[in-house]
Amino acid sequence: MALLVWAIIPLTLAHAQTFHVLHTFSGNGDGGTPSAGLTIGGGSFYGTTMSGASGNGTVFKLSHAGSGWVVNTLYTFQGGDDGSAPIARALFGPDGTLYGTTSAGGFQGNGTVFRLQPPVTACKSVSCPWSETVLYRFQGGSDGSSPQYGDLTFDSAGSVYGTTNGGGLDTCDGSTCGVVFKLTRSGSSWTESVLYSFTGVNDGGNPFSGVIFDGSGNLYGSAYEGGDLGLGTAYELSPAGSGWAQKTLTDFNGGSGSPVAGLTFDSHGNLFGTGFVGGTVYELQPSGGNWTFSQLESFNGINGPFGSLTFDAAGNIYGTNPSGGASGNGFVFKMTPSGSGWNLTDLYDFTGGNDGGFPISNVVLDTSGNLYGTAYFGGADGEGVVWQITP
Repeated sequence: MALLVWAIIPLTLAHAQTFHVLHTFSGNGDGGTPSAGLTIGGGSFYGTTMSGASGNGTVFKLSHAGSGWVVNTLYTFQGGDDGSAPIARALFGPDGTLYGTTSAGGFQGNGTVFRLQPPVTACKSVSCPWSETVLYRFQGGSDGSSPQYGDLTFDSAGSVYGTTNGGGLDTCDGSTCGVVFKLTRSGSSWTESVLYSFTGVNDGGNPFSGVIFDGSGNLYGSAYEGGDLGLGTAYELSPAGSGWAQKTLTDFNGGSGSPVAGLTFDSHGNLFGTGFVGGTVYELQPSGGNWTFSQLESFNGINGPFGSLTFDAAGNIYGTNPSGGASGNGFVFKMTPSGSGWNLTDLYDFTGGNDGGFPISNVVLDTSGNLYGTAYFGGADGEGVVWQITP
């Protein structure tokens, strides 16, 4: 399912920011074309690339080395049973190891869920590969197929939750509609269960993003297609007896439709997300058992973000858009609450050159308020970069 983003958008520019490229991918051993954002752990950054020396992608660690940064490739996918093309983030689970998905590879190319563990003994070389365990290989039927950009999430028992863009019981526009799944650990093995199979009608279909928990154990996510107008939904899944009950929170329209990015809670329990078609930022507020939709910002008709939004402690919102900006190669933005509205600020415009271009990733912040992310292409070798913005 192709997603296209074009056009240029004028925004208020912020001139006090400093932009740095921390790493330029070569497309060889260190990987290339990163689509996912970063995970912070122990002062280092962890991420994935879609391609690399094998052509099947990598998981990497980016660490300080003197006054610079160095990438250590933790794992290189081979494209067989171990998976291929990771386009979502690698995240630390409750057990301290890295979990992620591949969009391809595994059984007949239907994708995988994997875990990476560090070496048992201390690493004595510059290269320090980790060990991969494939927790589940999607079969491409009712169990799901092709997990996409969405983060995995975990419950207190260490079970893993996510979505697939395909598979399931129903058909959407000639392809299957996707599922929400759970992986439960039993000893050294994992069992998949499908919590919900999308129908592509009122409930939505073909989710690109993952799911998130609220404090009561309900799951929330967005679907790219389906709904009353065929432009996707935001949905809730609630435990109900031995299963899960689905509720559609909103049906998207042409002004804020087809969400690729997932949902994010603010500190007040409101949900925030973006619409891909029309390029918008929206809010969903709980109200009397329902949810009220509000469009907060529009990027003047350009197609919108892939990555989920990020909040800082002051309630400001950060994100990226893969198109737009001064040269049409994407930009990083900030939204600041102001009275009853929001002020939109362009923090950086990518040129598509050595600084990178087409940022698909979300943004992460460190404790000093620095922003970090990836750009899918550009850099000295055209294979993408890891970047930092310092306020």
